[in-house]
Amino acid sequence: MKSKLLSFSVLFSFAFCTLFIFSFNRVNAVDADAATISRAECVTEISSLRFLHEHHSETTLPLASTTKILTAIIVIDDCDLDETITIPKEAEGTEGSSVYLRAGDQYTVEDLLYGLMLRSGNDCAVTLALHHSGSIEAFAKKMTEKAMFLGAEHSRFVNPHGLPDARHYTTARDLSLISAYAMKNEKFREIVSCKYYEPRNWQNKNKMLYRYEGAIGVKTGFTLAAGRCLVTAAERNGMTVVCVVLNSPQMYERTTELLDFAFEKYEMTQLCSPDENVNGFSVKYDFSYPLTKTEREKVRTEIEIVSPLPEQEGDIAGQMKIMLENNLLFSQNLYMMKK
Repeated sequence: MKSKLLSFSVLFSFAFCTLFIFSFNRVNAVDADAATISRAECVTEISSLRFLHEHHSETTLPLASTTKILTAIIVIDDCDLDETITIPKEAEGTEGSSVYLRAGDQYTVEDLLYGLMLRSGNDCAVTLALHHSGSIEAFAKKMTEKAMFLGAEHSRFVNPHGLPDARHYTTARDLSLISAYAMKNEKFREIVSCKYYEPRNWQNKNKMLYRYEGAIGVKTGFTLAAGRCLVTAAERNGMTVVCVVLNSPQMYERTTELLDFAFEKYEMTQLCSPDENVNGFSVKYDFSYPLTKTEREKVRTEIEIVSPLPEQEGDIAGQMKIMLENNLLFSQNLYMMKK
């Protein structure tokens, strides 16, 4: 059937939704001359993956123990967390931060994930990598592949813990994408938001959990090569953001500035609700998007309707596109409603 498209625009006066999310960069940024500035920064809203703030966000840098975010989510995605592991000899005495695992001891995968993320145990990282892939090299390959799958195309990994290696690096933007993906996982979020893991008497080192209202994770990091690194997730008023600061001398203070900026400037705005009536047609998805007050006034909806219209309920009747000025944010099909 040959269709003729009838197009028109309406102001942003109703909720709307998308099937496809498009990257639209921030319109405001925290002062890059601030005294607490980091070498690289990125703040991202996790559901839309909209970058709310960026500073040198595509510069490749070492990331220290924030590496363990990727290690943890790979293990959570692929392994049985209740499985008991016998600690291998290769993990005992691993350089750097440790929970002092001993060869032959037994821990569950879940125990080791808590040791990895709360205590930054490099020995936990080695144990989990060997359990998952059989070798550090094989696990590192999996890490790079997973990162690229998540859109983190400028990152490379050679170990599961982040100890210095010139071949091991990321960008603030890449790390924010990895962290946003991880924070959508309920088990990962449960682990990184935990202040104290009672079964093993492990307290979380991440001070943001105690200092910042709404903080729910995720990981600190430090080496001489990487400087102070921090990835923080926080949730307020229905909006969850991930803040990445790399080589940040005052990482807690700078993270607080960036999170405050995000929550003050942006608000999650519902753009679509399931089966909503849009000019006599239905949409199928629930979606919200972070917008500033000024942006909300500039959003418009473009609707294309097929002609002649199909007769059956649920048939595609056209398409709706959501625009912020000349930027396409997302789009979705419109469907025939029950007569």
